[in-house]
Amino acid sequence: MIKAVIFDFGQTLVDSANGFRKAEKDAQAKIFSNLSLTLQEDFLKNYRRFRKELHEQSIFSRMTLWKEVYLYYSQEPDLCLLETWEKEYWMMVRAHTTLFPKAEPVLKSLSAIYRVALITNTQGQQGYGTHRMNMFPELEPYFELVIVAGEGGVPPKPHPEPFHLCLKNLHVLPAESVYVGDDWRIDICGARDAGLTPIWLKHEGIKRSWPDIKTSIPIVHRLDQLLDLETLLGKK
Repeated sequence: MIKAVIFDFGQTLVDSANGFRKAEKDAQAKIFSNLSLTLQEDFLKNYRRFRKELHEQSIFSRMTLWKEVYLYYSQEPDLCLLETWEKEYWMMVRAHTTLFPKAEPVLKSLSAIYRVALITNTQGQQGYGTHRMNMFPELEPYFELVIVAGEGGVPPKPHPEPFHLCLKNLHVLPAESVYVGDDWRIDICGARDAGLTPIWLKHEGIKRSWPDIKTSIPIVHRLDQLLDLETLLGKK
């Protein structure tokens, strides 16, 4: 019997896609100009390669990414300038982050039946600001526990430790828990490997290149489809 429903945050409960697109475009333009390069296509190819490699290591810090780019071009970055750009980056993301439709009512309904928690990865922001989830205090009452993986000595997802830590604090077993997330590697594979039942949320109407994977894992396209968990899991 399912006792706990655990959520990812970004692109699961909130939509920051436009914010990230705008912030990335702005950061790339600033760095390209600052490096005094001429071949923008080559620059973007390298930038995206480094970003993908770091993402695969669950390293999401923009400062780390940008330092790698400068190192590749044999240039020493102005760290103060990068810090300023990183602040502007996250201000842009936050300004364009909105709740997905039905997020709050779904959490309210589920929390009346199950123990509800949140496991989200840190984005590597240092020394200022807070995680985007603090923009939505109306959601906080529905979570018994919030874990920001990648902080406080807890490794980021897909490492099993944040999942196990959450279950330990909720006093539930992996087999009694489901994890809802949007990212195949970080959320779905991470939860599955930790022993939880994953549910892959592929939001309808979101422009995104989803991995072409054949799987028996339950897939939903709207948050309100989670309201009938027993039926959903029975269709695995």
